[in-house]
Amino acid sequence: MQRRNERFVERLPLVLRRPWQAYLLATVFCLTALAIRTMAESAMPIGYPFVSFFPAVILSSFLFGVRPGIYAGVLCGLLSWYFFIPPRMGFALHPGVLLALGFYSAVVIVDIALIHLMQKANFNLAIERERSRVLAENRELLFHELQHRVSNNLQVVAAMLSLHRRHVDHDLARRALDDASARLALVGRISRALYNPSGEGQNIRAFLTTLTADVLEASGRDDIALTVDAPDALTLEPDIAVSIALIVTEAVNNAIEHGLPHRGGSIHVGLDVSDGTISLNVTDDGKGLPPDFDPGFSQSLGLRISNALAGQLNGRFSLMPSATGGATARLDLPVRA
Repeated sequence: MQRRNERFVERLPLVLRRPWQAYLLATVFCLTALAIRTMAESAMPIGYPFVSFFPAVILSSFLFGVRPGIYAGVLCGLLSWYFFIPPRMGFALHPGVLLALGFYSAVVIVDIALIHLMQKANFNLAIERERSRVLAENRELLFHELQHRVSNNLQVVAAMLSLHRRHVDHDLARRALDDASARLALVGRISRALYNPSGEGQNIRAFLTTLTADVLEASGRDDIALTVDAPDALTLEPDIAVSIALIVTEAVNNAIEHGLPHRGGSIHVGLDVSDGTISLNVTDDGKGLPPDFDPGFSQSLGLRISNALAGQLNGRFSLMPSATGGATARLDLPVRA
């Protein structure tokens, strides 16, 4: 309702189909003011000839602009002078009348001037609002186009790596190209999914659910049960989403490839917030870590990427045995992330 009233005020003064209609309505306002002043004559003390005419002038100026407002001011002044300034029913001139008319004229001029300045400011405000709306739409369009092109370019690079893989005979090199292609494709999909020109974050539970479902589907495994548990009200900021997604993807892939390579099982992704720290855990019930496993000396590329990304987020990544006999990949972040 308030917004509708603001829109109405910004459209003032009203532009009628025919200019004479504004003067006709201004005349109606003046005659209404005359009738009200006449009916209130018996209840009012002597004097106050202009008391009911100021609203008619203000209303005419407010609705129809300066010229109908000036017309209403002159007409109301003549009506009050003729009917309510002694000697009545005439246009007598003496110092008292001149003083009263001068006071009336000053008030009317100030009212019309203030209304005109206010409407001019409202008009300029409406123009600026429309300009801002157009700029915002252009910005959103350009941002969407940029996001789309970046995502497409990443997908193209990932496809090129997959094509080059066909010409590589070394198994380790082919595996490295596969991993690089998959990571680039993932970043492209995340960039497209995170498109939001306002910069607002998104629900982290929905984000993790969609991400882990994509990773599990890409693995081709249908014998693994994957669950996600995270607070509903927690929001993921766009500037850290890609890093979080890569870490979770590496952890889920590691659980599938190394924890559950030959049998079905379950993977649980859990996120907790406590004591100013966000803890993200990816736990599987697979065969667990080797007895001599030392994350500090591991040559795994995925583990090194996860540690590097966690450091960029001022967090810490660790890989440890889980209580269910499998492994747990844990990411600790400050809560401001």
